[in-house]
Amino acid sequence: MRKAKLKVILLTHTPDPEAAVAMAAKLCYSPSDIEDLKKKVGRKSQKEFVERLMKMGHMSPVEHVSFTFAVEGISRACSHQLVRHRLASYSQQSQRYVNEADGFDYVIPPSIGSDRELRKAFIRFMDEAQQAYNHIISELNKKGIKGEAANQDARFLLPNAAETKIMVTMNARELLHFFKVRCCNRAQWEIREMAELMLKYVKKAAPIIFQQSGPGCLYGPCPEGEYSCGKTKEVRKKYGVVKQKKTACTKC
Repeated sequence: MRKAKLKVILLTHTPDPEAAVAMAAKLCYSPSDIEDLKKKVGRKSQKEFVERLMKMGHMSPVEHVSFTFAVEGISRACSHQLVRHRLASYSQQSQRYVNEADGFDYVIPPSIGSDRELRKAFIRFMDEAQQAYNHIISELNKKGIKGEAANQDARFLLPNAAETKIMVTMNARELLHFFKVRCCNRAQWEIREMAELMLKYVKKAAPIIFQQSGPGCLYGPCPEGEYSCGKTKEVRKKYGVVKQKKTACTKC
């Protein structure tokens, strides 16, 4: 067993995502046929048009653009949060078909990892879980229960800390929502770290669509209200947001 390390890869995305969004939006307003629209979109930059579209809040065209990520080094606790975002597609490493007898990797929360005694206790519990898992597998095998039939029952012993790997596909509209809630300081630290890495990738691929993406407090009042972290200024500085309207939450 070893401590898992977070890794996010943007595997693929819609080619020329902002041109696709522009074409979808212009189709709503133009009498032109598809081929004419495609030529018009291909001849010039769509920066101003897409920026205006985002300010208008006309978001349905944004749904035509999708991004696929590969994520590893996150815990099962994190993946359980991730799959709550239902407007997405997921393929996750199975604890039924993948045997963990050789040692499961795991995630150590920073609050535990930074404390010597807590870290030792945490690792000891992981070792005990591994031993228990291996014991159950061995005993089930003696009874003729092998392969995924044994794995699917032994996995009940695996902790939330156990590392998992997952592929995620989301459209851009859902990603905007995902970043709004998961880049927030009040989000759990692990899924926030993952969301921040994902955001860096999509900003490079589609800078206009995601230019104002991030936690909900960047360009308006903190959506958490009385549960605000109280660090809106620090968050905006982190995301490079300098000038703000006077609509900022007074509680922040």
